[in-house]
Amino acid sequence: MSVGAFGLLALAGFAAGAINAIAGGGSLISFPALIAVGLPPIVANITSSVALLPGYLGGTLGQRADLAGQGRTLVRLLPIALLGGLAGGALVLASGARAFAALTPWLLIAGCLLLAGQPRLKRWLAARRTASMRPAAGALALAAAVFVACVYGGYFGAGLSVMLLALLALGSDDTLVRLNALKQGLALAANLGAVLLFVTAAPPDWAAAGVMALAALAGGMAGGRLAGRIDPDRLRALVVMLGLGVAALLLWR
Repeated sequence: MSVGAFGLLALAGFAAGAINAIAGGGSLISFPALIAVGLPPIVANITSSVALLPGYLGGTLGQRADLAGQGRTLVRLLPIALLGGLAGGALVLASGARAFAALTPWLLIAGCLLLAGQPRLKRWLAARRTASMRPAAGALALAAAVFVACVYGGYFGAGLSVMLLALLALGSDDTLVRLNALKQGLALAANLGAVLLFVTAAPPDWAAAGVMALAALAGGMAGGRLAGRIDPDRLRALVVMLGLGVAALLLWR
């Protein structure tokens, strides 16, 4: 891989880390960048998952204060999220490169739609919390829904955070701030499950993953500082347009 390719991956990793810290959807940046430098879709997906794992850890640690008192929920849902991520990773490996490549544009479109709908979903969830409505799902239904969402997260990942926050808000009476912290932990577990499988059964491009991981850490720190200065809606729109553009290019090919 050329110096220019590594430079592109470093920039993409930095941008993905910053975007995850500000608005979410960083994998819609990291994945297309890996495709652009010549990695096959399935390898790009695995490499992106490995590269962005430190960012999920940083996000969870950054919100650990909001996890206070949620120990019982974490004990119940973290193993489910981990198993869901493992199952999603297994689906990636079982489906094969051709099937994953065929699905990739549609997965990108799904992730873009979820990211684009995030502000409206947050407003709806905030209104629901204000109205103090009773939870619509029981513990068993919530656990099943979290598992399904994490299977998707292990398979591709873009939009997982939006899915999890919506499910947690529907199945719990807690505040959105605390549920967001819980969501971070579950997303970390799902990504970790997939990564544990990938590094043993289908190793990523370690050079690319290393460059992106270091850059994503730096980007996450920068994004955390800039979160209050950058309009997340405009950033989200830019990421969505980029993701849809890459999806259109892959469909054309």
